[in-house]
Amino acid sequence: MHVLVFQHIDVEHPGSFRDLMAEDGATWDTVEWDVGETPPDPEGYDLLMVMGGPMDVWEDGRLPWLAAEKAYIRRWVRELEKPYLGLCLGHQLLAAALGAPVGPMAVPEVGLTAVMPTPAGAADPVLRHLAAPILCLQWHGSEVKAVPEGGVALAANPACAIQAMRVGAKAYGFQYHVEVTPDTVPEWSCVPEYARSLEATLGADGAAEFAAATEAALPELTAGALGFWRAYTAAVGLRAAA
Repeated sequence: MHVLVFQHIDVEHPGSFRDLMAEDGATWDTVEWDVGETPPDPEGYDLLMVMGGPMDVWEDGRLPWLAAEKAYIRRWVRELEKPYLGLCLGHQLLAAALGAPVGPMAVPEVGLTAVMPTPAGAADPVLRHLAAPILCLQWHGSEVKAVPEGGVALAANPACAIQAMRVGAKAYGFQYHVEVTPDTVPEWSCVPEYARSLEATLGADGAAEFAAATEAALPELTAGALGFWRAYTAAVGLRAAA
């Protein structure tokens, strides 16, 4: 398996997925869009993994590379029909690249939360293998407002109606984070945009409390990432089904 990873800030990388990819013998190349790197030709890559970032999908005027990234994603999903995995901003970029609306939330969602599969999610090749409710880490102030053509909403919670979606058979987006490591909250808390949303949502002492709660939940989050990775790679044809 050869994976192409799109990053938009250095601290938002594949996280715990790095160990899981290594265990599978996968290799990966990273494109850091925010520092001016450009992607290679998609030939030779089996999976496009698109990570999060502090920018919004509609900021093409400030960040012209966003338009190029969305065009690449659109080609990958619509023309090449290759497996896609988007997390947080990567989830929103999938929607925006395919013409679906993305916009601000009334209140940012930050912290450990639970999401529940929709009826479609309960039958989905990935989510049907995961225990519900799904414990996850959230850190976003924007959301997908409607699924793209050919898409279906797979998970939701009271704060966000499209926490997960599938477009076609192989493109998946997840608003929440699956790839959590012990460094996730400490590192992301140092990003100014994330620090502001954290304080606005959880208060002045929120960072320490969030970090402590995430550390306590890490065994469950790590086990969830492993189950997710195995189910996802099998569902999109990158691993033999169990």
